[in-house]
Amino acid sequence: MTKHSTAAKLELEASTRDIVGSRVRQLRATGVVPAVLYGKGQEAMSVQVSGKEFDGIFRKAGESTLVYLKVGGQSYPTIIKEVERDALTGETLHADFYKVSLTEKIKAMVPVVFVGESPAVKELKAIFVRNVNELEVEALPQNLPHEVTVDVSSLKNFGDQITLGDVNVDDAVLVGGADEIIATVQEPKSEAELEAELAAPTTDVSAVEEIKKEEKPAEEGEEGAEAAPAEATE
Repeated sequence: MTKHSTAAKLELEASTRDIVGSRVRQLRATGVVPAVLYGKGQEAMSVQVSGKEFDGIFRKAGESTLVYLKVGGQSYPTIIKEVERDALTGETLHADFYKVSLTEKIKAMVPVVFVGESPAVKELKAIFVRNVNELEVEALPQNLPHEVTVDVSSLKNFGDQITLGDVNVDDAVLVGGADEIIATVQEPKSEAELEAELAAPTTDVSAVEEIKKEEKPAEEGEEGAEAAPAEATE
């Protein structure tokens, strides 16, 4: 029913950075993205990467695939921990690279991709309901999947469900209860039911679980986008 997708080894060239604080605008103007490298046992290091190359790598890696950051002849296994973008242009303003140990398991949120066709949707006009967009996965960094693919062809009748226990991820463990519902199909509602729902007052009860962030070096600077990490050399 399910499988996961892993990416080939990804590498990104970086160089150490002296420009910090509000002056990072100068870097962005030249297509360079300011970033910081930190992690367990790793002294914080201010670095910079090509914006074009970073965006290409991030499209492939997301926040769960291992990226080897090459700085000064040394290669650091990292996970892209956080990316800050301009709200209007989408331009990458800053990136965090978290150094990981290849012998210690970590947890990451991995996107879920639904594939196939549900007979209930096709033949019975059922409504497909996806309950998750991501799943939390625990694995060695090199074994973290880029995405989890879920085949919905098992959803044949109204009320059929796909639960976490139905999902298998090679070399990794899914975090959560086996009965957690990932997707289901529901009987279509009548016009009267839909009108009643539209007429009823609504309350925003959305609750999105945030990825637990590892502590990162304190930063300060204009726009909150960049400043020298507490342990980095300015």
